Amino acid sequence: MSAQTYLAYDFPLLGVFWTMLWFFLWIMWFILLFRIIADIFRDEGLSGWAKTGWLVFCIVLPFLGVFVYVIARGKDMGRREVAQRRAQREEFNAYIRETAAGGGPSSVDELAKLSEIRGRGAITDEEFRRAKELVLTGHGPAGHSGSTVRAPVTEHPHTTKRGAG
Repeated sequence: MSAQTYLAYDFPLLGVFWTMLWFFLWIMWFILLFRIIADIFRDEGLSGWAKTGWLVFCIVLPFLGVFVYVIARGKDMGRREVAQRRAQREEFNAYIRETAAGGGPSSVDELAKLSEIRGRGAITDEEFRRAKELVLTGHGPAGHSGSTVRAPVTEHPHTTKRGAG
């Protein structure tokens, strides 16, 4: 038992605190470095040479490069990030609006229109039945098969039929 063993009480509480503090500061510095590198690439106002200069400065002299970048361009860095987030949110909202609006009228809408046309007397009951079958099978205007088959429509019950498609 001549080997010296270290127990938990041999490492004082203040030593644990300082070790954890340095560890988290080191992680924070890396996060800041990567955010600065992302900001350098994100900035459309910088030329290619300016981006290269900032990158070399941040890689060759990392601590000094990061601190100088934060002092020189920190305020604009936050504005660029806010603008990017706002653009992403607008793009997402536009996608949601486009998706929620749907690609066109649904089969329920088509059936309601057909019923209204039949109620006005513009199509016969037989034409309504055929058009309804087309819509319900997915081959009508609201169908998802991509077919352009449409139900015949007449302007007046005693005139000739027109086919669209």
